[in-house]
Amino acid sequence: MTLEIGKLLAASTVAGALMASAAMAETELRMMWYNDGNEGEVMQSLLDRFEAANPDISVKLDVVPYKSIIEGLPIQLAAGAGPDLARVTDLGGLNKFYLDLTPHISDTAYWEASFGPFLDWLAPDSDQISGFMTQLTVTGPYVNKTLFEQAEVAMPGEGATWDDWAAAVNQVAEKLDIPIPMAWDRSGHRVSGPAIAMGAQMFDAAGEPALVDDGLKEMTKRLYDWHQDGTMSKELWGSVSGSTYLGANEDFANAQVVMYMSGSWQIPQFADKIGDAFDWWAVPAPCGAAACTGMPGGAALVAMKDTKHPAEVGKLMDFLAQEESLAEFYGKTLFIPGHLKLATGGVDFATSDPRAKHALQTFSGAVPTISSVAFDLQGYKNNRVMFNALISRLNEAIVGELTLDQAYARMEEDIAKQLAEKALE
Repeated sequence: MTLEIGKLLAASTVAGALMASAAMAETELRMMWYNDGNEGEVMQSLLDRFEAANPDISVKLDVVPYKSIIEGLPIQLAAGAGPDLARVTDLGGLNKFYLDLTPHISDTAYWEASFGPFLDWLAPDSDQISGFMTQLTVTGPYVNKTLFEQAEVAMPGEGATWDDWAAAVNQVAEKLDIPIPMAWDRSGHRVSGPAIAMGAQMFDAAGEPALVDDGLKEMTKRLYDWHQDGTMSKELWGSVSGSTYLGANEDFANAQVVMYMSGSWQIPQFADKIGDAFDWWAVPAPCGAAACTGMPGGAALVAMKDTKHPAEVGKLMDFLAQEESLAEFYGKTLFIPGHLKLATGGVDFATSDPRAKHALQTFSGAVPTISSVAFDLQGYKNNRVMFNALISRLNEAIVGELTLDQAYARMEEDIAKQLAEKALE
């Protein structure tokens, strides 16, 4: 009998412990996440720290392929079956699903001062606070500095134009027999920054999309001409159709390209794949008549309005958004800070590669100089419609299927049609 009582007491003790453990973590939050590099590991370490300080909340980091974020997440959210939080790149396009964190965070003034213009990307039609940037990206060129040195060609300095760079990279390519003087990501987003530098306004006085103007024509005419004269390779952009993205990162990493127009997100990859094989060097955005600017972009961690635990989500977001947390996150991931104070200093990037450090400094330093038009375009919820029309029709002109004037007309037709269709959704 004594043995049986002992067993019962032991069982009740174990059951009590399990119940207490469950009670301590009575709220579970799910965060949908994708990785470019090591950011999932860094985020998990921050979540572990949060859970230790808040034992009544657990957070499941659900790592999925990027394709699931783009294609699967919108379907889940529309069905009311989405996560509590998610890392997204279609910042304005999904904003109807976002939670307004304002009632659930401790200091809205801190959020507004720290994330200012980026909050507008997430809520272009309101003042709500829905999340913060996990990764601010800035478009801009890299050059193979080693090739310039071998060719004994001076690299254009700050304030140089796209024409200056085109002339210089052609000199290098000719002297060293490099097959591709200049390459750009095949992306409407990548073309938009230089077009804005040339004076493109992107919107009319009423704030409606107005893609085609003299500034856009100035830049796209150059891209057309460069593809005809060999400055850029027709085989790259011409190998795909429609709005399909195509990068030239591998060609650049293999020293087949003198100058590559891409962006800050390439830094970890180049540090890993190129290393010290040659000096891959980020340079300031070349100038046009209106500005010297690239395009901002990136990914954000946002809260979803269908969460059953808004208070707990707010508590987690407050923790992750603090300067100390984000300095660690940006530093270990080599991401450009999407926090205004940290963007001007205060992040100790975890790399000893001088090329990576220089690139981080170059792109971080470019953030305050980005054109307001570029910020407005990035925050526009239907910007993908404009980007896709731009790159698909420009490419048709480059490969000879349309004239440039026909391409411009088709761009405007595509945008009007797709916006009309979206208005009916």
